[in-house]
Amino acid sequence: MPFQASLGDAVTLADPRVARTGDVNGGGAQDVKTCFMCEAYCPVDALYVAPEAKQPVPVDEEQFAATGLLGSYRAAVGWGTRRKPGGAADQTFRVLEVARGA
Repeated sequence: MPFQASLGDAVTLADPRVARTGDVNGGGAQDVKTCFMCEAYCPVDALYVAPEAKQPVPVDEEQFAATGLLGSYRAAVGWGTRRKPGGAADQTFRVLEVARGA
């Protein structure tokens, strides 16, 4: 029997597995969305979420690791050790200043 895990399960004696992918309800709908939050929250940069939301993407773990795609979104937003948070460079607040006439 293959290893099974549910979201929130603490797993200490097995390789990590994505607990929720694709059609988990059996109705044909894709339950996983391309929000990138699982990649952002992975503390070891072991995930890559492809931006293609409409079709499956072939997975080649070695290629992802070699090209730096694993954890690349997490790095881009500045999450993780020795990274500069992306919010430090965000100038969106200036839109409000202009709108308020500041």
